[in-house]
Amino acid sequence: MTPAIHNSILIVDDDPRIRASVPGALKSENLDVRTAEDAERALSLLGERPADVVLSDIRMPGMDGLELLRLLRQRAPNVAVILMTAYDDLPTVASAMREGAVDFLVKPLELQHLRSVIRRVFEDLEARAQRAEPSEPEEPEGLAEALVGHDPRMIEIFKLVGQLSASRTNVVIRGASGTGKELIARAIHRASPYADRPFVAVNCTALPSTLLESELFGHMKGSFTGASSDRRGRFALAEKGTIFLDEIGDTSVDFQAKLLRVLQEHEYYPVGAERPERMEARVIAATHRNLEQLVERAEFREDLYYRLRVVEIVVPPLRERPGDIPTLAEHLVRKVSLAADRPVPMLAPEAMDVLISHTWPGNVRELENCLTRAVVLATGDVIRPEHLELAPREDVGELGTLETAERDHVTRVLTATQGHKSRAAEILGISRPRLDRLIEKYRLGGLVRTRRTGEETDTKRDEP
Repeated sequence: MTPAIHNSILIVDDDPRIRASVPGALKSENLDVRTAEDAERALSLLGERPADVVLSDIRMPGMDGLELLRLLRQRAPNVAVILMTAYDDLPTVASAMREGAVDFLVKPLELQHLRSVIRRVFEDLEARAQRAEPSEPEEPEGLAEALVGHDPRMIEIFKLVGQLSASRTNVVIRGASGTGKELIARAIHRASPYADRPFVAVNCTALPSTLLESELFGHMKGSFTGASSDRRGRFALAEKGTIFLDEIGDTSVDFQAKLLRVLQEHEYYPVGAERPERMEARVIAATHRNLEQLVERAEFREDLYYRLRVVEIVVPPLRERPGDIPTLAEHLVRKVSLAADRPVPMLAPEAMDVLISHTWPGNVRELENCLTRAVVLATGDVIRPEHLELAPREDVGELGTLETAERDHVTRVLTATQGHKSRAAEILGISRPRLDRLIEKYRLGGLVRTRRTGEETDTKRDEP
């Protein structure tokens, strides 16, 4: 249980000028200030009455500040320790922070900065005292790979994960980079009856097309220069589990033809083999690209597109679901802290405001990287805005109205679908009648695909 805060601080320094000046500088902070001339006296005073914060010099006769810090971490782990020294060498700073100091000040002390640091440390202590949840990480089942979100579109994705668990249906997951496509693929695999079988992920962009076939299907000894022995491919390694083909939209048309045969016949030939091998794995593919456009440009096989796209999951970018950011942020902070084996800090309200207002071009991956850095840099129990490193926000003067954003987005979707209203409505997540009203409102009729009669082309040939 976290002890109550008493607004007390102990100054430890063998320099009488520090012991005289610092209490005076902190008079406006309404703190109970005590002083000690060395570490031994400090420990004695703390034994009589604990303090919330200890501000200690490092270089003192007898026990130095780093030794005092180590002892306090053992005897009074809730005490926040700030160290100060005139020797601002990197090894000393690194040692102090590694041992658990919440901050490090260099003499001569700048009193305004000192007050600011002390104020911030007490704010962190107050936040920790008011915190309802435990500060030590606890690992709920599946924490490291849990799906998180309350947005209606994410709820629908969670439902699909459950519905797909009992089948071996091929799935395509679409979404921008960093939205968590592989996370969803893993969730589908874990929910299936074959969760104990391998989940094999292949980044199709990480391998040149000349090697992708060998990587997936394997090869026989002597089938090409350098093939000194037989090698099993990823399909064989996946067994009856799941093979995840990330960025399938970036593969060559030649490779797509071979993959199509695997999906149709459920067998494949390792490079150089004379007899096929049976393919038993479930295939989940993912891409950040618009496959319909690739098909229309003959860059992606239409028959493979339909073979893969039995079920399609579209993952919305993080900027479109800001309501999920608080839940995601808390989850990721716990995940990162657990991995680092350290107490879980809380996010200050002002830090959460910064996270919610950011546009997150890198999506959930960018959020996780940001919070990983914050957990490392937050020396206390609270993550503050200064611990977050984010790209500069757009100038408010450059931002348009909501109506402008709506018009521009509908225009982009109609352009991307070449004016196909059924597909545009599906991507926008709205009904056809509502899309018709938006087209009329913003006078976008010129973007709509038409027949000779002037009506929209919406034939069965155009529907997947």
